[in-house]
Amino acid sequence: MKKPGHETRYKVVIVGGGSAGITVAARLLRERRALRESVAIIDPATKHYYQPLWTLVGAGEANRESTEREEASVIPDGAVWLQDTITEFQPDENVVITDSGYKLYYDYLIIAAGIQIDWNKIKGLKESIGKDGVCSNYSYDYVESTWESIQSFKGGSALFTNPNTPVKCGGAPQKIMYLADDYFRKSGVRSRSKVTFISGGATIFNVEKYAHALRKVIERKQIKTQFNHNLIEINSRNKQAIFENVNTRERVIMQYDMIHVVPPMSAPDFIKMSPLAAESGWLEVDQYTLQHKRFHNVFGIGDCTNLPTSKTGAAIRKQAPVLVKNLLCLMRAKPVVHTYDGYTSCPLVTGYGKLILAEFDYGLNPQESFPIDQSRERFSMYVLKKNLLPIMYWNGMLKGLM
Repeated sequence: MKKPGHETRYKVVIVGGGSAGITVAARLLRERRALRESVAIIDPATKHYYQPLWTLVGAGEANRESTEREEASVIPDGAVWLQDTITEFQPDENVVITDSGYKLYYDYLIIAAGIQIDWNKIKGLKESIGKDGVCSNYSYDYVESTWESIQSFKGGSALFTNPNTPVKCGGAPQKIMYLADDYFRKSGVRSRSKVTFISGGATIFNVEKYAHALRKVIERKQIKTQFNHNLIEINSRNKQAIFENVNTRERVIMQYDMIHVVPPMSAPDFIKMSPLAAESGWLEVDQYTLQHKRFHNVFGIGDCTNLPTSKTGAAIRKQAPVLVKNLLCLMRAKPVVHTYDGYTSCPLVTGYGKLILAEFDYGLNPQESFPIDQSRERFSMYVLKKNLLPIMYWNGMLKGLM
């Protein structure tokens, strides 16, 4: 890690050292070796996580520690890592200001700041998470509590929630439910249990081909569903979850013996409050070129943007080469012409050894990679998620090779 002076200039400043920021930095430095030592990555984290595997950690299928590495180990050779946080953007001046008081000038800015998890927006959640059957896969600190809750569940009401905000991998809230249902059957408690999926959304999945397949899974597993309901409060003393109908604002109280909570999520506050944000609070970029709509030397990628597609690592993998090519075009005073079609992927685990591989674009049209019907549950696709995708992530994507 390198310490900047009080005022420092870099050719490219990248805000965020997660999947998107590291991938872009690695690709950019591979494409343009002359940028070595003039690309700065700003991120306060000491650890880097492969979060897609947390679903399987929560189901006892993977080890939590295998998803964690030192942040320093993934910083690309030739990049400068500034372990700090951004407090202010001044795009008219080509400046970012950090929490430590540094002013960093840039020629080009890439914002890859990820998504903010708003734990505090559910009353009582922070006090109850990780205890007495309240669990979540959305934190390294809490993910093991999901497996503990599933193992200790002796029957009764098991609730699985999904907010009406965008979340990391739109299918993840239901994947852990299918795995839990399998485990409940294996442990002999399913016959005296009620499993319910309560979602702030209007449907199980936005792409009809995969939604049709998932409705069959839900029917087979005899899972109850309730849509257009947001979790707003946990009363752990009485084991009650309070939901609000997103249309009528009517409140509904449900008893639980176990509840897996997916908290609401939003753009990071420092983006929401900046001149770079769209009205929605997300970073405003062109959905095809990933260039900011008002500040042309600014680009955005990944979960922090207002791109109308699911927020997944697979989306970042397709966005990164487009962004890098367009940035290099801009550096060479050429037109920004490379386009991203909205491709994203969601490996939908439907049980132990079963997976539906959803892949689609902005138009919600399937964009499948294999010459098979990917809406069918397959063991091969489960192996892809569990064993192959992590290798591709650490050794390919983060190194700018794919």
